Amino acid sequence: MKRRDLLASGLALPALLARPAAAQPAVTRTHALSLLGEPALPADFPHWPWVNPNAPKGGEVVLTALGSFDSFNPFILRGTAAVGIGNIYDTLLKESADEASSEYCHLAGAIELPADRMGVSFDLREQARWHDGKPVTAEDVAWTFNTLREQGRPNYRSYWGDVTEVSAEGPRRVTFRFKSNENRELALILGQLRVLPKHWWEGRDFTRPLLDAPLGSGPYRLERFEPGRSLVYRRVENYWARDLPTARGTANFDTMRYEYFRDSTVALEAFKAGQIDFRTENIAKDWATAYDFPAVRRGLVKRDEIGHELPTGMQAFAMNLRRPLFQDARVRRALIEVFDFEWMNANLFYGSYARTESYFSNSELASSGLPQGEELAILERYRGKVPDRLFTEPYKLPVTDGSGNNREGLRRALALLREAGWMVRDRKLVNAKGEGFAFEILLQGPSFERVALPYVQVLQRLGMEPRVRTVDPAQYEVRIDAFDYDMTVGGAGQSLSPGNEQRDYWSCAEAHKQGSRNISGICDPVIDELVELVISAPDRQQLVARTRALDRVLLWHDYMIPQWHSRTFRVAYWDKFGRPPRNPRYALALDSWWIEGGRESVVEQGKREARQPQ
Repeated sequence: MKRRDLLASGLALPALLARPAAAQPAVTRTHALSLLGEPALPADFPHWPWVNPNAPKGGEVVLTALGSFDSFNPFILRGTAAVGIGNIYDTLLKESADEASSEYCHLAGAIELPADRMGVSFDLREQARWHDGKPVTAEDVAWTFNTLREQGRPNYRSYWGDVTEVSAEGPRRVTFRFKSNENRELALILGQLRVLPKHWWEGRDFTRPLLDAPLGSGPYRLERFEPGRSLVYRRVENYWARDLPTARGTANFDTMRYEYFRDSTVALEAFKAGQIDFRTENIAKDWATAYDFPAVRRGLVKRDEIGHELPTGMQAFAMNLRRPLFQDARVRRALIEVFDFEWMNANLFYGSYARTESYFSNSELASSGLPQGEELAILERYRGKVPDRLFTEPYKLPVTDGSGNNREGLRRALALLREAGWMVRDRKLVNAKGEGFAFEILLQGPSFERVALPYVQVLQRLGMEPRVRTVDPAQYEVRIDAFDYDMTVGGAGQSLSPGNEQRDYWSCAEAHKQGSRNISGICDPVIDELVELVISAPDRQQLVARTRALDRVLLWHDYMIPQWHSRTFRVAYWDKFGRPPRNPRYALALDSWWIEGGRESVVEQGKREARQPQ
């Protein structure tokens, strides 16, 4: 499960908690959940503020995917799931991409929260239907939850670990009960549940990859596919939720077709040839140099940088602490000292990135300077169990002059390596046993090689023996799930309200659980306690202080080699789309775009010309 901008708890919790106990209602019934005060939209809101409610329906959008697929079951470890399969399912609630902390009723027509916050109930809409016409029931919800927790990916068990039971209390009413009332986001997390049809899955083995087109209740159904190569989703004409405020103005394309390519270079050439309609560009060099082709010059292809306010989290070279080579913090810091971001940004990225200096970058949750106030009070509990310098020095990453001649970094790295018991002998870095410092950097696809290879060259100057291994996306996923790597590119995406997912990222319980997102294998009792403090934060002020404390401890252990981030979506598209006047603050929201019939014919002619031999 990918965490979107999750937050949790009851409606207007600060206001509820401020009332005298006798005045609190036994149950609060509401249309939305939010952590940061009242939801922005009232119960009778007509549609999302950023959509065009009268957007025309029709046309086809062709999108790209990398690698291959062999399953339509994205909820298990086995197999490689097809992209876009989430479009066939509905969730109990839908997040607002314009708010940091709110989700609104969708499959559920109402939410009930008891005064003690020891559970949550969802009343399903009477009109909710599967694509075969059968009603979506509370039994479907309870079956989905139990099946995913028992047979799904391991992260479901940690993510929903504070739920004691789920029960269908009627055909359309489902109730979840909690271990305690300290996990303030849990109700909203449950609202994210993609509900599956119990009757369709009966007789099928949920633990096996699936290549039957699954049944859903969402705005699209899987129409046809060619295993490993392409698939087509078709809009459901009689979609039960099409007039709900959470759906109006979205899902405007009649069909969404995904074409698979081996790597991003081939996918870009397919886009230039008109085989693909829309792409997001994640390679700065390509954004700067690869879009000067005839269709761009004729105005048939548009490029845009769309700003967002998303927390950018951490992207890094992640060291696998399950390997003895990386268990010494001095070794990890040495690898950080010689990573020359300034040279890479100038020479590889055309100056388009900012350095990532926090696990919660681009948000108020990021630590900075020295710990103060409540954050300092939290960290004082762990004095002697965390690096002492944490209290006296701001955490800093090395900064170079960008020339590529990072002698100071090399000197600092060698000093740290000597302290850790490594020495240079015959130009080779070895330990006391004479064993060399050799490791592999595992990559998914070739596009990141231009970053990894210059880094390898610098490491070789230290006498190390690093090598780069590039594999296809399917093999990469298998190896990541099994922790079969020394170093890889990874990290952690974050929201403005971190919570349960932090267990999956950093906790001891997940460090050796196959398929978890603790890619570095972090296991530290202090970090475990800080994660639980984040999850149980009683208010926003405490959440910020506790998250900053967690961030600071993670940084000072040097678990990862931080890379960079961007504050815009870079998109390129053939000019056949209509768009709402503005984008939401926290998403690209392609599902609110539509096809402009008048422009589509001109673009299709341009595509035919682009495919002709030059």
